[in-house]
Amino acid sequence: MPSIQNNTPLYCGTLYIVATPLGNLEDITFRAVRILKEVALIAAEDTRHSRKLLSHYNIFTDLISCHEHNEVLRAEKLIPLLQQGKDAALITDAGTPCISDPGYRLVTALLEKGIRVVPIPGCCAIIAGLSAAGLPTDRFLFAGFLPRKQQQRIRAVKNLASRQATLVFYESPKRIRSLLDQLMAELGDRQACLAREITKLHEEFIRGTLSYIAACLDEKGIAKGECTLFVTGASEVKELSLEDLEAVIQDRLAHGSVPTAVLAKEISFQYKVSRKLVYDTILRLKSC
Repeated sequence: MPSIQNNTPLYCGTLYIVATPLGNLEDITFRAVRILKEVALIAAEDTRHSRKLLSHYNIFTDLISCHEHNEVLRAEKLIPLLQQGKDAALITDAGTPCISDPGYRLVTALLEKGIRVVPIPGCCAIIAGLSAAGLPTDRFLFAGFLPRKQQQRIRAVKNLASRQATLVFYESPKRIRSLLDQLMAELGDRQACLAREITKLHEEFIRGTLSYIAACLDEKGIAKGECTLFVTGASEVKELSLEDLEAVIQDRLAHGSVPTAVLAKEISFQYKVSRKLVYDTILRLKSC
């Protein structure tokens, strides 16, 4: 990606990245309302959806669409406007733009032209849900929407298995149940929290193990509304001594006949030990 330099011309306008409510229209800042009234143009993910919010606050600023399929075209329209010294704002349907929503390409294009981009903080489902999930918040990893294709999805989950930070996923109500099954298969039955319809009338938090959340969804039927799923990270793995490693290997050898290479890979991954060391130790113990 081209380097982005801070060479903003003095006459340039500003693009404001404005966070909007997730559901409850009261969850917007005074500053956000003021900015949306003052800018020359608002770029919105869905103009029909955004007009409801803007009408509620008597905001009559001109509105254009800016979604994942037209960001480049919108950049071409916004750049001359901003270079004339006029300001613009970017909003999404709900929450903070560019976070699993359109905006990244637009922001990058503007920054490359030296145009000022300023965030107007506010709602974000990740932070709102995490604050009430009841899971560790000192570290978290936002995984967003996982790939839809089965094998790519499984690989993505496997790559997250050893991460010790709380994992955060976005998912549609149609696929949340299958995601729970895949997480249980790859991560185990960890503690989790499913947040649904955050700040809306039917807001719901389901806290418990992944299997408990799955059972709740089975009982309720198909969930409605966008879902944010929080899952505890992996437990810290203590470093194995050679004696402990031998004990683990001997136990595995006594309870199965897994090929040496496969067993070495599994133990190496689980305990974060050199695969060569595990492999050599397996061969030595087998020869005894």
